[in-house]
Amino acid sequence: MSAVAPQLPDQPFDAIASGTTATRAVKAHSRIPWRFLGGRAAFYLFTLWAAITINFLLPRLMKGDAVTNYLARNRNISPEAAEALRALLGLDTDKSIWQQYVDYWGHLLQGDLGISLLNGMRPVTEVVGQSLIWTVGLVGFATLIAFAVGTIGGAIVGWRRGSRLDALIPITTFFSTIPYFWLGLLAISVFAVMLGWFPIGKAYGVGMAPEWSWEFIGDVIHHGVLPAGTIIIASLGGWMLGMRNMMLTVLDEDYVTVAQAKGMPKNRVLWRYAARNAVLPQIQSFALALGFIVGGTIVMEVVFSYPGVGKLLLDATNAKDYALMQGVFLVITISVLLANLLADVAYAFLDPRTRQTEA
Repeated sequence: MSAVAPQLPDQPFDAIASGTTATRAVKAHSRIPWRFLGGRAAFYLFTLWAAITINFLLPRLMKGDAVTNYLARNRNISPEAAEALRALLGLDTDKSIWQQYVDYWGHLLQGDLGISLLNGMRPVTEVVGQSLIWTVGLVGFATLIAFAVGTIGGAIVGWRRGSRLDALIPITTFFSTIPYFWLGLLAISVFAVMLGWFPIGKAYGVGMAPEWSWEFIGDVIHHGVLPAGTIIIASLGGWMLGMRNMMLTVLDEDYVTVAQAKGMPKNRVLWRYAARNAVLPQIQSFALALGFIVGGTIVMEVVFSYPGVGKLLLDATNAKDYALMQGVFLVITISVLLANLLADVAYAFLDPRTRQTEA
């Protein structure tokens, strides 16, 4: 019996276009890495439970409580009202710590974070929600701009290493080393006081009420230029330096050398092969930055008197408003964990080696 000769493909095999053998095997399976995602989800759920437990215990381990601090400022409160207030805040001494912990979880699962003594007995969810809008709108927008500009700029600088563009790295790094409050005060002194181009602080002008109108939106943007600009300038150097260093590492890889030897267009090699792999470590840092957006930039919000979550946390700490502090900490914790989980999911789909490990 004669052996059947294998049929050769009509087109030559392109290693760059098809990828390595391991990559082709992963593409052939093309399945969602459920084991990896399940393990990460379990880890983050455990971390969330631990963070919530610590968030519950911290105020109870501190000296005094929110009611004692409130009574020091309001001496006309009767003892009966003080006890009722402690029960309302979940600080009832008649209950054991375990019962308080169970009650805390019960309120938490219902979306009840307690009441804020600093804000006239308003619900903590309402107070944090109002500040969260301003923080996410300002710090979130500034972080996205800084990440995009820094990553793209760092990729170009790394690709053209040895050129005049290298001067951008020390310049941007210099601004990132300046203390933030000095950078903010300098921006206020030059652009608000001397030139009068922008307001000194606040989120919108005096006498204006929040509403969906072009006049109000324009005023909010006008007030947000200086704080957003200082955030971008202060964080741009880190993104650019990180991407540039990763590009220098990736450019020495064999697949980039082969792609250049095949005569591929430089822009295709830059963005499809070099930058695409160099940006992967940036995703983890970007996820952390997104998570901490919710926490806001306390120094920025204090310098510019911006009504964000960072300034709210500082005010709650000074007033020892434990319920409000717990609410802010919880929102920050959840946002950081969620951002990291999304980064892990994105990593699993962008990096084939994650799926290959599970396979």
